[in-house]
Amino acid sequence: MVFYLPESMESAATLEEMTPRQIVAELDKHVVGQAEAKRAVAIALRNRIRRQKLPEELAEEILPKNIIMIGPTGVGKTEIARRLARLTNSPFLKVEASRFTEVGYVGRDVESMIRDLVEIAIDMVREEKVNEVADKAEQNAEERLLDLLLPPREAKERTTGDDGTTSIAEAAQRTREKLRAQLREGKLDDRLVEVDVRERSFPAFEIISSQGIEEMDINIKDILPGIFGQRSKKRKMRVAEAMDYLIQEEENRLIDMDQVTRVAVERVEQSGIIFLDEIDKIAGRERGHGPDVSREGVQRDILPIVEGTTVNTRYGMVRTDHILFIAAGAFHVSKPSDLIPELQGRFPIRVELHSLTVEDFIRILKEPQSALVKQYTALLETEGVKLTFTDDALEEIATFAARVNEQTEDIGARRLHTIMEKLLDEISFEGPDLKKKNIRIDAAYVRKQLADIVKNQDLSRYIL
Repeated sequence: MVFYLPESMESAATLEEMTPRQIVAELDKHVVGQAEAKRAVAIALRNRIRRQKLPEELAEEILPKNIIMIGPTGVGKTEIARRLARLTNSPFLKVEASRFTEVGYVGRDVESMIRDLVEIAIDMVREEKVNEVADKAEQNAEERLLDLLLPPREAKERTTGDDGTTSIAEAAQRTREKLRAQLREGKLDDRLVEVDVRERSFPAFEIISSQGIEEMDINIKDILPGIFGQRSKKRKMRVAEAMDYLIQEEENRLIDMDQVTRVAVERVEQSGIIFLDEIDKIAGRERGHGPDVSREGVQRDILPIVEGTTVNTRYGMVRTDHILFIAAGAFHVSKPSDLIPELQGRFPIRVELHSLTVEDFIRILKEPQSALVKQYTALLETEGVKLTFTDDALEEIATFAARVNEQTEDIGARRLHTIMEKLLDEISFEGPDLKKKNIRIDAAYVRKQLADIVKNQDLSRYIL
């Protein structure tokens, strides 16, 4: 299972104004090709925006148009869904359908995906609230730290006389401001202070509460609040470490977690996206018994979640009616029609993603904002090594990747990662010690590093 939190994104106002064509243009910055799939998710997103503008009674009746993406691994299915979630600031969860088991079998039940999605939304909203109170939390933490460095004294005020005698309070304030300046300049970072920290008791119970009874949705800390997190102890730490700890404490104090929960649950219900990968692994109807006997049962368990039901979580009841489900699978052996009819009907949009060509590989290497060539160039530049890739080198890399995909297993764009790692293995190892820091990667260098491995099919199966 993979969790994704959003990066910096457009404001809600900008998003509302985005047309499907503009949404596709945003996806094009990160994913090469697959126009049909991008078009489908852009329409689904635009419909979600349109629905928010309708009267509440009508909006409730309009359900999301769930999507099935059909295509081999590594062609962009997950990335399209992930980028869509980041674009919309939506809680996003990727989970493999094959990890679930039918009720009554040992394993994860399908409702756990909703609980996981709510946890992601809680983290998202809390992070947003932390950003809102960050300045206030830092100010409060600074005052608390200054109190530790210069404990306030109970002293009688001296009346300022004709001789210019200064009150104790004024002198203490001046000292405090000097310490504040030194603190902000980092001059006190290594000084030790004694801080009250919360003591985490019973670590064994912590492990059980987070893992052992996960599926029961029970948290021991909720049942026995008097045991956990109530005791504190004094601990000596450096000023820099103490500042970080006190900022976190102040953030927790300033944030209203009840409000965070309400906003998070609403966000899940109205804009959550679940990416169900490997849906083809649970397709098909069993005849008889065996280890896969629960596949159809898993489909039937997933059905009410996709149709719209209410799931009990530790944060309350969560409705799934308007969560967008994007399912994906290679469907090499099975096909979408092998799913039970009821589940097929809940995924009205079908899009096929195509295997990547040499031209696609070339574009993947250099066009996206986080293209592989840009990544490796930036990594080595941290050690003063300046890499330059020629156009014929990129063509050669793309050709090798396509050829290995054909000869062994087609893993799509992921093949480029293995090719690039092997290609730059020597430079990455020798990088810090290289005297010649400007390195030009051309087609001849690519052939020299990869040709023998690609020719030897047995070897390429292991190395590439």
